[in-house]
Amino acid sequence: MGLNLSVMVIDILTIFPGIVQSAISESLLGKAIQERILEVNVFDLREFADDRHRTVDDSPFGGGAGMVMKVEPIYKGVRHCCDRNSAIKHRVLFTSASGRRLDQPFAEELSRETHIVIMCGRYKGVDERAIELLGAEEVSIGDYVLTGGELPALVIVESTARLLPGYMSKIEAAETDSYTTGLLGYPEYTRPQEFMGKQVPEVLISGHHDNIRRYRRTKSIEKTLRFRPDLVTKAKLSDEDRSIINEITKRELT
Repeated sequence: MGLNLSVMVIDILTIFPGIVQSAISESLLGKAIQERILEVNVFDLREFADDRHRTVDDSPFGGGAGMVMKVEPIYKGVRHCCDRNSAIKHRVLFTSASGRRLDQPFAEELSRETHIVIMCGRYKGVDERAIELLGAEEVSIGDYVLTGGELPALVIVESTARLLPGYMSKIEAAETDSYTTGLLGYPEYTRPQEFMGKQVPEVLISGHHDNIRRYRRTKSIEKTLRFRPDLVTKAKLSDEDRSIINEITKRELT
């Protein structure tokens, strides 16, 4: 079956397809797939193994603990995904703790692709020749190690798909997320107005839109300075932002 060119297509190769299938059927992601905003196909890597035991791993050359995912089934599986429509440009990703860090700009970059193939890593990693032959990019979701690449693959899918037109009912819900503006998000509140002595900040119920906007921006900057100061140095700051930072700095020094 060829690719549906009207939607983004993501193919996922894994030895545990059930983990991925159960997740993509739920919430907004499942709805987006049902409504043909996105197409996600899950393939069992073992189907591309040649032997009767459907072997996908072997011990590493040079010795050492652990197993390495074999090149043959990975190559055949990815080529199968790409050959389903050879006219389409493909982007091949391998989940890996040593790969490029997934962040919001990277997710935005991926959301502009037509067809993404994600190979879920397992064990010690994959045979390096698979990466080289397929021109694959290694992608990490953080500086920690997981047992397998299924959860990282789902993170890649979710962070990318939610940026597609029609995925969310209100596009501003995505545009004001943490990291989208380069800073962490501001605190949110809803009813009741008071709970266990904690009140919603007065400015948020004032109806003064500019005061609300500045309050939220201030809180966003405060949160970023506290938890991710590295982001502030990379963010595109306005003159008002710099003024807010100066106010925060002076307040903390007094």
